[in-house]
This record gives sequence, structure tokens and C-alpha cells, in this order.
Amino acid sequence: MEKELSQKYEKLRNEIKKLGSAIVAFSGGVDSALVLKVAHDILGNNVVAVTADSPSLPRRELEETKNIAKQIGAKHLIINTEETQNENYLKNPSNRCYHCKSELYTKLKLISEQLGIKNILNGTNFDDLGDFRPGLKAADENNVISPLKKAEITKNEVRQLAKELGLRIWDKPSSPCLSSRVPYGSEITLKKLSMIEEAENFLKDFGIRELRVRHFGSLARIEAKEADKSTINSNLQLIEKIFNQIGFDEIAIASFKSGNLNSVINVRAKN
Repeated sequence: MEKELSQKYEKLRNEIKKLGSAIVAFSGGVDSALVLKVAHDILGNNVVAVTADSPSLPRRELEETKNIAKQIGAKHLIINTEETQNENYLKNPSNRCYHCKSELYTKLKLISEQLGIKNILNGTNFDDLGDFRPGLKAADENNVISPLKKAEITKNEVRQLAKELGLRIWDKPSSPCLSSRVPYGSEITLKKLSMIEEAENFLKDFGIRELRVRHFGSLARIEAKEADKSTINSNLQLIEKIFNQIGFDEIAIASFKSGNLNSVINVRAKN
């Protein structure tokens, strides 16, 4: 491990060690997995991973959280959150994530009181500060601690550390919630979330690791990396058939870029 990263890792360990106990908001992504791994290494059974389950979380991701927590050896609780019953969330404004995270942290504070563990940690990394992330406001309002941010650990460094520490998901692609596939301003419905999940599951069964199916009414926009487009094109007839059965009348294929919808917000903010 290079010197600078080693120093950041020690800072991360020290930030967590001084807490004594912690609840980790555990999504199953590499960021929160690293926080959970380091916290469990240091604090052992005084750490509890909590995963929020709702219609916006793919079933594949829920199962992944169970497997990762088991690999780490951490206590793991799964709770239900009700963001999809909140009208402010369902209207899908550009700060939709604020309403989701507010719901999550409210529930985590209840768990915190029940368990007598006052510290709540999330997986926000240093790079997240440069993106449009309304959920950060909710974290601040609820006094949630971001140890990766405090140690100034970037996304690439998260992956490096996760690999060094033996986490098998160190190179796992980012996987935001299903609601992120619906353009801002277009209402979130359980039907839309179900359609998106079914469509993405079908494509992932071809071995495509990183993709998005954006829901534009009757149109599904499949965003994939260039290397995976040949797989999609060679199976396009079957994909069209299955997508029709799911409820999409048309398909468009576009290049994958993480945070595509956020880029629209960022452009508006600069103008």
C-alpha cells in the first residue's frame, strides 16, 4: 500500500476506533462495505450493519448485502423504509434522494436508541462532495458520520483498500436505487420500479455487469458500455420481445455514464 493511502487508512481506523460502537448504513456497495469491514475489524460485535429494504432496492442487491455482511462476519439487520409512501419522494424532484435519506436516517436513529449505539456511519466518500447529492444534507441534519469523507478517501482509494482487505466486491459497479432510472419530474410508481428491475435483471443474465434501464414512459433507454453493446445488439430481437412483455413499446440504446440524470442538474446549476 502506497504511503499516502496507508496514512489515510490509519486515519480511517482512528476515526472509527474512537467511536467505540457504531451502526453502519449498509447498502451493499463498495463504500459502505469498506466502512463496515474496517469498523468490524476494529470494534467487532459493537458494530451492526443495517440495510434499508424498500421497493426501490433490487432483490439482487438485497441478497448481495446478506452475502457481504456474512463474508465480513458482521451483525446484519434488514429494516423496511417507507420512502415510496412519501408524496414528496414520489413526485421525483431533483432532491428526491434527500427524502429517501431522511427516511433512512430517521429509522436508523430509532434502531440506535433501541440498541444503545449512538453513532451512525455512512459510506460517503471524498469524491461524493463534488457531485449533486441531496442525501448529504439529510446526513448532516441527522448527525450521521462519514468516516471515508473525514479521512479524505476517494472512490478509487476505496476500491484499492477494499481489494487490500480482501473484499470480493472491491470492483463492484455502483448501483444506485431503481428510482434513479426515472427522469426527475416524472412520478415514481411501484409499477415503474418493477418494470425497471425486471428489465435490468433480464439484461444482467447475459453477463452484463454495469447498465441502466431508464424509464421514459413506453420507451426503455438501455445504457450500456461499448464492450457490452454487441451482446445487446446480437440479442436485440429477444430483448425487444421480453421488454414488450414487461410493458415497454420501444427500446433505445445509449452509452453508459454513471450519474447521467445528475449531469442535467449540474448543467442547470452552472447556467
